[in-house]
Amino acid sequence: MQTFEPSSSQDTLPTSKVWMWRIGVLLFLGAGGAMAVVGLSPLSSPLPVKQLVESVSTLSLDPQLQSLAKGDIRLYRSDSSRSNDSADSLLARMNVNDAQAADFMRTDALVRSHLLGRSGRLLRAEMDDDNRLWRLSASWATDSSSTFQRLLIERQGDSFTAKLESGELARSVRLSSASIQTSLFAATDDAHIPDSVAVQLADIFSGDIDFHRALRVGDRFSVAYETLDADGETIKTGRVLSAEFVNRGKSFQAMWFQETAAQAGGYYNLDGQSLRRTYLASPLAFSRVSSGFKMRFHPILQTWRAHLGVDYAAPTGTPVRAIGLGVVESAGTMGGYGNAVVVKHANGHSTVYAHLSQMSVRRGQSVTQGQTIGKVGATGWATGPHLHFEFRVNGKHQDPLMMARQSESIPVSAQARPAFAQLAQQVSRQLAAASLAQSSP
Repeated sequence: MQTFEPSSSQDTLPTSKVWMWRIGVLLFLGAGGAMAVVGLSPLSSPLPVKQLVESVSTLSLDPQLQSLAKGDIRLYRSDSSRSNDSADSLLARMNVNDAQAADFMRTDALVRSHLLGRSGRLLRAEMDDDNRLWRLSASWATDSSSTFQRLLIERQGDSFTAKLESGELARSVRLSSASIQTSLFAATDDAHIPDSVAVQLADIFSGDIDFHRALRVGDRFSVAYETLDADGETIKTGRVLSAEFVNRGKSFQAMWFQETAAQAGGYYNLDGQSLRRTYLASPLAFSRVSSGFKMRFHPILQTWRAHLGVDYAAPTGTPVRAIGLGVVESAGTMGGYGNAVVVKHANGHSTVYAHLSQMSVRRGQSVTQGQTIGKVGATGWATGPHLHFEFRVNGKHQDPLMMARQSESIPVSAQARPAFAQLAQQVSRQLAAASLAQSSP
């Protein structure tokens, strides 16, 4: 074995380095000592384990069941009344099993007058766990725009009472949007938008969009409209507040605006131009066009000839309205036109409404825009009930929709411009939010 021995003073470490080496050894030993102390600590020895056994008694369920039995359990159900409802059928549909309640409803004057046989009432029933009736309310809208009526049937001990009361309608705004796949009504049905809103949309944009002929797959619309709520449920649909309709890639916007409380409100585009023009685009509120302004094969004469008007297929008795202000030039039988009304307007314009089943005006009578002048029929040369409508300028036939689009519109007054501009900004944001509110089932 070899040992190391310094052979000369040159091999000897300097004193300072020797001390550093010694200190390092001591620190190492100190750490090792510390580690040894930790290793010999009592914490490293196994802890004592002691097992305890306790006897636990099971609580009785009887007191709990008795406590639950003392509580009243209430079940709730909602539905709508039907015109063929009897007391028994209505309660059965609400899952109420209460012969006493049915007997009361059959004999009570208020129930018989305001509920049984009435459709569209909003029903809410409260029952106990045996399906016995405790309370039944039926709410419905009235002609008032601010109140609704409620029929309340309540159990009072072993009998029932009924009372009629009024409540305040709560207004709210609903946003929705949809895309056209087949028709306007199909789109609103899919989006759970009420039919009344669809009719308003067609009327608002009728001067710019031919809803009978111009709709295309992929057209879309967004709308903000009022709902009137009773007891937390929508009971009535109010006015369309704003809307946007994109037809063939072109956007049309509308907003409701009323300049003063004394003036009638109306719809304007966001630039302030009224959407109500001199002429309505259609003499019917909304229906399918069966034959447009074009050449067609005449179903009776069996020849191709120009069809110088628009035919609107509609059931007999559908109201026909004057498209603009004017005076009745004639009202009577006109050969193949059958019963027909001719209205003379300004600037050499006149309109013809033919095949009527009934005429509601007489020659020389003044009529206003939208006034009912007759009803759809099948008189004259007609294969079925429809309205034949013509627009003439100095006796020459014109496309009615084109004339409606070219008719004048009145802008917002200068005094109302600041208020209109402020509201238009809010409406722009509202329509942007509505476009994201694609309704889901």
